[in-house]
Amino acid sequence: MKQIFSFALLMLLLVPKNAIAQKSISLFNKNNLRGWYAFEPETGKHKQGLDVFAVENKMIRCYGKKSGYLMSKKTFGNFKLTVEFKWNTDTTFERKINVRNSGVMYLVPKETPDELWPKGIQFQIKEGGATGDFVLLQNVTLTIKGTQTQPGKSVVAKCFQEAENPVNEWNTLVVTSNNGTITQELNGKLVNEGTHSSVTKGRILLQYEGFPIDFRNVEIIKL
Repeated sequence: MKQIFSFALLMLLLVPKNAIAQKSISLFNKNNLRGWYAFEPETGKHKQGLDVFAVENKMIRCYGKKSGYLMSKKTFGNFKLTVEFKWNTDTTFERKINVRNSGVMYLVPKETPDELWPKGIQFQIKEGGATGDFVLLQNVTLTIKGTQTQPGKSVVAKCFQEAENPVNEWNTLVVTSNNGTITQELNGKLVNEGTHSSVTKGRILLQYEGFPIDFRNVEIIKL
């Protein structure tokens, strides 16, 4: 028995320290928007995300006349974020614009004020070959292909390739942020990458820019 205990203890000590940190955390419980708050300019911050958006069939449904977003209440540093999204073509959901446009932001500093759109980095979701673009907001900078971007209110760095699925299909985006190095993947393909990010810690934000969109399986792994 002593030998068995000693062997088990040895195996535990041999497990890499980061193995425990590899557990996936679900940021969306598929029933409500606990852990998120909503914002839209006219009425400001809503502690309850369901005041602005909806949850239906285990999906977050973003729609309505006013642009806005859902913001995670928790802050994350090094992580791997996975989000599934699909354009909502249900005609009962009113559209503000005809161009499909949305995004997932990350590394939104806790101290940054709520506005359209706050400081951080956006994984652009936009028809016309732009899904996967970096959008660097409120003077965030990133080094891409050896060149640092210029600070600005909204700076776009084009994706390397198109990888979005047809409108009626789900897409999977993956963002990995690790000590200032960032990669963006779409449906298993690398679509953008950069280093020396000027922001390395912050919250997650799901954007609604006027065209209905659904999100599901929002998960994060701490690195």
